[in-house]
Amino acid sequence: MVAIARAERDTLRVPRDLLQVARPGQWPKNILVVPLAVLDVKVWYPSLLWHLSWAVAVFTVAAVLVYTVNDLADRRYDSANPHKWHRPIASGRISARMAAGFAAAQLVLLVGLLSLQPWAWAWPVVAYLLLNAAYTLGLKHAPLLDVFLVAAGFGLRLMLGYVVVGTAVASWLMTCVFSLCLLLTVGKRRHELATTGNVHRPALRGYTVPLIDQLMVLSAVIAAGTYLLYLRTEAPLGEYGTLAAALLAPLALFALFRYLQLVIVGGGGGDPVRILLRDPALVVNSVLWAGLTGAFLLVSRLPPG
Repeated sequence: MVAIARAERDTLRVPRDLLQVARPGQWPKNILVVPLAVLDVKVWYPSLLWHLSWAVAVFTVAAVLVYTVNDLADRRYDSANPHKWHRPIASGRISARMAAGFAAAQLVLLVGLLSLQPWAWAWPVVAYLLLNAAYTLGLKHAPLLDVFLVAAGFGLRLMLGYVVVGTAVASWLMTCVFSLCLLLTVGKRRHELATTGNVHRPALRGYTVPLIDQLMVLSAVIAAGTYLLYLRTEAPLGEYGTLAAALLAPLALFALFRYLQLVIVGGGGGDPVRILLRDPALVVNSVLWAGLTGAFLLVSRLPPG
């Protein structure tokens, strides 16, 4: 009976461990970034939701593939890291062979999803995979370059959104998203440096907390400035552009101020998604921003008179 109970526990443990490898807590990043391209759609059409849902699903599967391969490549580093040793692959609960099989399954699923739409749409995903292959093979150990590569991955998420909705890329919005992702990634590096030092991530040897604080402020300033430029020059808000900028700018600035406070004063930043989705002040602020943005986009599309 004991052996049967142990076998049942092991049977249930493997799916749980594979789900942990897939990091579902990180999937909201795709839901938050990919659909931003819809802000620039001047005419909404019925298939828009399907195209965006496909794009989110594609990048979610691509990200799971990247997480798995990265954890497999880093299993020895992670096993010595006090914050990562418990991960399924690093701890040995998931063998290297099983992890490789899981990655292969994700690759097959990804190819199947990509085949549902024109292959010309696939280039941001292919670029994302190549970028992360270079990251895993060694570029993640290069200070500064490591955070730029991570932020570039989010730029490619937004780019796929633009590809599937068929609108021209808004350069200021793209720059804003890239700068914002730089801010979040550098904030994560700050948390790692403060909690574990530079032993377990070689790239951290090129950072200090004062340097990171300056990089965070610089990224926040660029994100705020480019967002305002987007509202005033590229956002399809018509005559409501000035009012939208006046009402949305304080919400954007508060979000940046609050994040900096949580990271620098509160010592957070280890999981940016958790901060963005669980901090009450940021959640309320985001709901207000989304509501106002949606209202302005809807009103600007109403026929005149």
